[in-house]
Amino acid sequence: MNVLIIGNGGREHAIVQAIAKSPKVNKIYAMKGNAGIGELAELVNVDYCDVKAVGDWVDAHTEIDYTIIAPDDPLALGLADELESRGHRVFGPRKNAAIIEASKAFSKELMKKYNIPTAKYETFSDYESARAYVEKCDIPVVLKADGLALGKGVLICKTREEALSGLQEMMLDKKFGAAGNKVVVEEFLEGPEVSALAFTDGKTIKPMITSCDHKRAFDHDEGLNTGGMGTFTPAPFYGEKTEKEVLEKIMLPTVSAMNAEGRTFKGVLYFGLMKTKDGMKVIEYNARFGDPETQVILPMLKTDLMEIFEAITDERLADINIEWESGACVCVVLASGGYPVQYEKDKEISIGDLDEGIILCHAGTKIKENKLVTSGGRVLGVCAKGDTIEAARQKAYKNVEKIKFEGMHYRTDIGVKYRDIEKE
Repeated sequence: MNVLIIGNGGREHAIVQAIAKSPKVNKIYAMKGNAGIGELAELVNVDYCDVKAVGDWVDAHTEIDYTIIAPDDPLALGLADELESRGHRVFGPRKNAAIIEASKAFSKELMKKYNIPTAKYETFSDYESARAYVEKCDIPVVLKADGLALGKGVLICKTREEALSGLQEMMLDKKFGAAGNKVVVEEFLEGPEVSALAFTDGKTIKPMITSCDHKRAFDHDEGLNTGGMGTFTPAPFYGEKTEKEVLEKIMLPTVSAMNAEGRTFKGVLYFGLMKTKDGMKVIEYNARFGDPETQVILPMLKTDLMEIFEAITDERLADINIEWESGACVCVVLASGGYPVQYEKDKEISIGDLDEGIILCHAGTKIKENKLVTSGGRVLGVCAKGDTIEAARQKAYKNVEKIKFEGMHYRTDIGVKYRDIEKE
């Protein structure tokens, strides 16, 4: 079959690398893709947030058999609905289900209604009311822009001054645009975090292997929040007891809750979780594969990814046996200098002779005047597998040293945290 993938980051490159191995896949198209994706797919220059334009393009290209929608924005805008209404086969939740990520207020209210464990919270649309609350609430506190903000609309405020300043940035200064029109003020929880993703067709849910993201820009989790500076799998502290707790108290109740609300979710559900003194709690939901979690999860998948996608579309996920490799995988993100604030583009990238087995996921790259150059904040993900997290980590960093571009920045501590926490 011929497959179209929507998106242009490291996550999409990882998905393309996975489906390219499938005997079911003939040709891949990517909208808009990047330089790495372009090595495996034909790039299509259409704005994927213009749902009508995408629908028109797919209508005109009758050779497309299946479309995979990877990023959050087009899902929230209803691209899956648009393509389905035109008779096309699609992977990705409909708009009314993608709201679980597109609105923090919706997801918090869902968890409250269906007793899914999460942090206590209040939601505000009025700045003065929010300010009055923040002036009296417990500190530290977490501020979350209600809408989509490229993974950056969350502020952890350690002082009341930080909280009041953050509130002003979100609601008055519109730092995150319309996403900050409504703000969730949330109890600050402490504990190790884990990304637990799962495939679901609305009836069956099948968890993937777990991973741990590194959101902060600098070593030791310092600096500003980013889209993710690296990740590793599996989470060291996530054992059988924790897996059972999450499945029974969080994953299955979430799928049931969405069904009860008339918002059946079909696709990848991402559970951002924290292991607190009171058990596992949901920090956030995403309505799609995470980035950079996908870059370490999919290289460990033994089962044909296209088989899984089609089973979800056809609501027969229960019939698929999903298998994973043992061992570990680590991804180190190479970012542009200044990311996540201001950074320059069009810096030429030099890639040496990488070791066998290294998986390079392109994110912000493009070809300009026959040269590979930077085109975004996160540029490349260097991924390596090994028998242990430490072995994979050493292999990844050894190969990071073979890549160069002006201003290149990366964390040196990916894969170190949580190693001393006992598995449960």
